[in-house]
Formats: sequence, C-alpha cells, structure tokens
Amino acid sequence: MRFIEDIQSVFDRDPAARNTFEIITCYSGVQAMLFYRLTHRLWLLKLKWLARFIAMLARWFTGIEIHPGATIGRRFFIDHGMGVVIGETAEIGDDVTLYHGVTLGGTTWQKGKRHPTLGNNVVIGAGAKILGPITLADNVRVGSNSVVVKSIEADKTVVGVPGRVLKDNNIKSETFESYAVSSDADDPTIKAINSILSHLHDMDSQLHKVSKELNLTEKKDSSVNDLEIESK
Repeated sequence: MRFIEDIQSVFDRDPAARNTFEIITCYSGVQAMLFYRLTHRLWLLKLKWLARFIAMLARWFTGIEIHPGATIGRRFFIDHGMGVVIGETAEIGDDVTLYHGVTLGGTTWQKGKRHPTLGNNVVIGAGAKILGPITLADNVRVGSNSVVVKSIEADKTVVGVPGRVLKDNNIKSETFESYAVSSDADDPTIKAINSILSHLHDMDSQLHKVSKELNLTEKKDSSVNDLEIESK
C-alpha cells in the first residue's frame, strides 16, 4: 500500500512522469524506497547486519544511502536522487520531498538521537545539508545548497549558509515549489545587495552628470582663450 502511495507521489510532484512502469524502472528515488521498506523491516526484526548489507547494495544500485534505522513516513519522494544521505536516527514525516544531494546528517559521534527530524510536507532543495538533532516543523522549505543547523518553526523558508529564515515568508498556499524557494523569496541578503547596487548606480549617474558639466566648462574656457589669442 505504501509503495503504491510512493508511486502516486511521483505523479503528483514530477510532471515528467508518464506511467507506472517508467517510475518503477527509471526512478532511483522510488527504487531506493522499495529497498528501504525491506531493510527497515529487517532492522526492526533485529536482523541488522542483513539490513545494512541490503542497504549497501541499494546505495550501489541507486546512488541513495538510507540507513535502515531511519523512520520515514508516507508518500516520501526523492527527486533525481543521486547523492542523498539519510542517517540512522533521522525521522521524516508524511509528504516530504528531497532533491538530489541532500544530507540529513549527524554532528556528533555519540550514540542516541543525532540526526534531523522533518515534519510533514517539508521540501529540501538540491544540495542542502540538514545537520544535527534539530527539527524542521511542518511545511518548512529549505533552499538549494543551504546548510541548516538550528530548528525551524512551521511554515518558514530557509536559505543560505548558515541557513537563515526569510522574513515575512510564511507558506500561504498548498502549491508545490520546485527546489523549495519561489522566485519572489524575500531574502534580506539579496535585498541588501540590490540596495547597494541601486546606490552605486545612482552615484554613477551623478558622476556622469558632473563629468559632463566639467567637459562643457572646459570647452567654454578653451573657446574664450582662442578668442583672446586671435584678437591679439
């Protein structure tokens, strides 16, 4: 039943998907989840070596590394897939989407909870790193290549290194945003850079006007000097 939901989630979130056969045979994220459902069950049955061995084979086959001890909810979707790493104590809610190169990693060698917890409907953009026993609440969006090391409240968007929450950017609709960040993201850093560029443009315009006035003044002075020479 859950495998069928995993396939349906691809249709819902990838417009390139054409049919079920193509998804099963060509989507590494779906194949990785099929392996994970098996290895997680073996892990719970205390057959841990066998679970780890099959997980290793799955990594070779799909390019996706999911530890059998991780807890993953329903309708989980990994788009493209290559380079995704999900650690042992990671917990993932329902309807979560990860893009390629995402890491849900730990920051300590100590046993116990050391990997992230993701709520429902979370989207993690390509190349993002979510590190440590932190929590990303429901509907959080993480921009591509961001590094998040602190817990994030629900309905927030995070970008940058280290990750920072965008101001006044709560999720207000159910629309799916590819790669986690919309084109109108309210990034304070981008705003600051745009403000500096605008100021530099204004300064350049002012300097151009001053230069033009100086050139006109020099031409007038030159004309006066020429007249004086001719009169002599």
